Amino acid sequence: MPNRLANETSPYLRQHAANPVNWHPWGEEALRLSREQDKPILLSVGYSACHWCHVMAHESFEDEEVAAIMNRHFINIKVDREERPDLDQIYQTAQYMLTQRSGGWPLTMFLTPEQKPFFGGTYFPKEPRYGLPGFGGLLERIAQFYREHRDEIGKQNESLLAALERTLPGKSQQTQEPGAEPLQRLLAQLQNSFDEVHGGFGDAPKFPHPAEIEFCLRRSTSGDGTALHLACFTLEKMAKGGIYDQLGGGFCRYSVDQYWAIPHFEKMLYDNGPLLRLYADAWLANRNPLFKTVAEETAAWVMREMQSPEGGYYSTLDADSEHKEGKFYVWTREEIASLLNAEEYAVAAPHYGLDRAPNFEGEFWHLNVYKSLDEVAKTLSISIEEAQHRLDSARQKLFAAREKRVHPGRDEKILTSWNGLMIKGMAHAARVFGHEDWLASAQRACDFVRNTLWRDRRLLATYKDGRAHLNAYLDDYAFMLDALLELMQAQFRKADLDFANDLASVMLEQFEDREPGGFFFTSHDHEKLIHRPKAGHDNATPSGNGIAIFALQRLGHLLGEPRYLEAAERALKLFYPEVSSRPSGYTTIVIALEEFLTPPQIITLRGENNHLTEWQRELQRDYLPHALVLALPENLAGLPQSLDRKAAGPVNAWVCQGVKCLPPIDNLQQLKQACKTGAAV
Repeated sequence: MPNRLANETSPYLRQHAANPVNWHPWGEEALRLSREQDKPILLSVGYSACHWCHVMAHESFEDEEVAAIMNRHFINIKVDREERPDLDQIYQTAQYMLTQRSGGWPLTMFLTPEQKPFFGGTYFPKEPRYGLPGFGGLLERIAQFYREHRDEIGKQNESLLAALERTLPGKSQQTQEPGAEPLQRLLAQLQNSFDEVHGGFGDAPKFPHPAEIEFCLRRSTSGDGTALHLACFTLEKMAKGGIYDQLGGGFCRYSVDQYWAIPHFEKMLYDNGPLLRLYADAWLANRNPLFKTVAEETAAWVMREMQSPEGGYYSTLDADSEHKEGKFYVWTREEIASLLNAEEYAVAAPHYGLDRAPNFEGEFWHLNVYKSLDEVAKTLSISIEEAQHRLDSARQKLFAAREKRVHPGRDEKILTSWNGLMIKGMAHAARVFGHEDWLASAQRACDFVRNTLWRDRRLLATYKDGRAHLNAYLDDYAFMLDALLELMQAQFRKADLDFANDLASVMLEQFEDREPGGFFFTSHDHEKLIHRPKAGHDNATPSGNGIAIFALQRLGHLLGEPRYLEAAERALKLFYPEVSSRPSGYTTIVIALEEFLTPPQIITLRGENNHLTEWQRELQRDYLPHALVLALPENLAGLPQSLDRKAAGPVNAWVCQGVKCLPPIDNLQQLKQACKTGAAV
C-alpha cells in the first residue's frame, strides 16, 4: 500500500512520500487504524532542514527490510514539528520523562492507540553503533513488549500523564508580587556563564540566545557597561565566526564548537529575524560599523533567498546539499586561489584563515574572520581602503562562484509564527537604518499573512502551494501581534492597528486560562490531545507566553485597554514563581517583567508629513528600547480615542508612561530629553 504523504503541504513529509514505509500524516485515519488493528503507533517527528533526520531516513526509512518490520507491527505516523509544534512539545516532554535524556530530532516515539507514549528516543541507527541499538531489532522488541506487557504500559501511562499535568504552572505555588529581583539575578547568571574569550553563554554547542542578548542590551540603558559588553562582544564574535555566512549573510542555527567557527549549517528564519533586530539595536548602542554590515547583508539574504513571490517568508535552508552537510559553504584553498587574483588572495587568505590548517573535516575551509582588515593592511603595507577594496572584490567573486553550486534545499512552507519574528526583525532594522525596501518587504509579508492566513477572525498556522491550513497556535498570535507593534513604528498603517486589536482579542478569547492566568499553547477548540501545554520558558524560539505578555502590555498602554493589561498581569503573576527561581530559562518573560515594573513610554507624534518624518528619524538615532513611537499624519481618520490628538503646530508629541502623561511637546530637543528619562528599573 503506498504511503499517504505525497499530498501534504510539508516538504519534510513529502521527502518521505516514496519511502517503502506505510506512512500516515497525523490525523483521525491513522489513529482509527491503530485502535481498530490494536497496533502501537510509531511516531517520527522531524523537519526538512534536520541533518540527522535525513540520516535516519536514508538508513532505515528507505530500507525495504526495516520498512517491512515497521509496516508489520506499527501504524507509522510522520510529523513535521514546524507544522505541529503542539505534538512536538508534548512528546519531547514525554521522551525526557521516560528516558531522562534531552530530546531532539528526529524524535522517535512509540504510542498506544490512545496516543500515550510508552517508549522513545531520538535517532536510532540501522545497525547497532554509538551505544545505540539497531533500529530493526529494536522495533521487534518493542512490538513484543507491547503485546506482552499491557498492564505495565497502562500503569506507566497513568504516571506519565500525572507528571505532564504537574508541568503546568501554578501547581502548588505561592502567589508572589512581581519585583525586580529576577532582573538582577538573570544578569548575574549571564555574567557567570559568559565566555570572556569567545563571547556567548555556556560551552559547545553554542547557540545565539537572542533573548539573552536583547536583555543585556536593554539593561545597558541604565548605564550598565557590563551588560553592554556581554551583548556587543557576543554579537561581534558571532559576526566574525563561521556561524555567520561571510559571503551571503544570515546566520546558521548554532556552532558545534565554543569558537562560533563551525556551524550546523541549516539556516532558520526564526533565528535570523531576532538576530537582525539585535544587530540594528547593537549598532544604535555602540555604532560598531560591523553591526550595520551584518544587518545589511542579512536583510539582503532574507529578501534574496527567503521571501516568496507572494510575500510571505520561507522557513529554512537545509544543512545539506548533495547529501553532504556544509558542502555548499566550504572551500578548498586551491579553489579560492583559482578564483582570485594575487592581490585579492593576499588579503582574503589571512583575513579568512586560508593560511591556517583546514577547519572542516581536515581538508576544507569554512570562512571565519581570523585577522582584522587593519592587521592585514599593516602586514601588506597598504591602506585600509585598499584592503577593503580587494576584500570586497574577492567576496563578490567567491559569492558568484558559490551561487553556481547545488544549493541546499529550501523548505518553502510559510509559517505564521516565524513570519512574525522576521517581520519584526525587518521592520525594526528598516526604521533604524532608513531602508524603505526592507520595510516594504516586511509589509508584504504582513499583508500576506493577513490576506491568506487570517480567515473568519482566526489565524491558520501554515501555507504552501496555495493551501493554508492547521489551527494556529499561541506563538502565531503572539509573534504576529508583536510584529505589528514594530511595523506600526516603522510606518503607521491603520489596517495594522486593526489587525493587532483583532489578534489580541482572539488570543484572550481562545487561549487564555483566565482564572489562574497564562495562555495555553493551543486554542480552546483545538484537537484534543493527551496534554495541553502552557509553557513559559524559552526554547529555540521565544516563549509564546512571554511575547504575549510583552505585546499585550504595549498594546494595552497604547490603546488604554484594561483587558489587555489585566490579561498580561495575570499571566506574569502565574509564571513569576518559576521566573523568580530560574530566570535564565525565562528571559522573554523577564523582559516583559521589566516593562510591567516600569511601563514603556508611549510616544505619539502628530503633524505635517515632512516635519513628522524629521522628528521620527531623529528619535530613531537613539537606542530607546523602552519606548513605543508612532508617527501619525494629521489627515489620518478613524483612530482610537487614545491616539486621536490634534497638533497645535507643525508637530506635537505626547509622551505617556503608565497612567502619567506629559503636556504636549513641540520642541524636538525637549522630546529627546523626555525620552531619556523613561529608562527601566
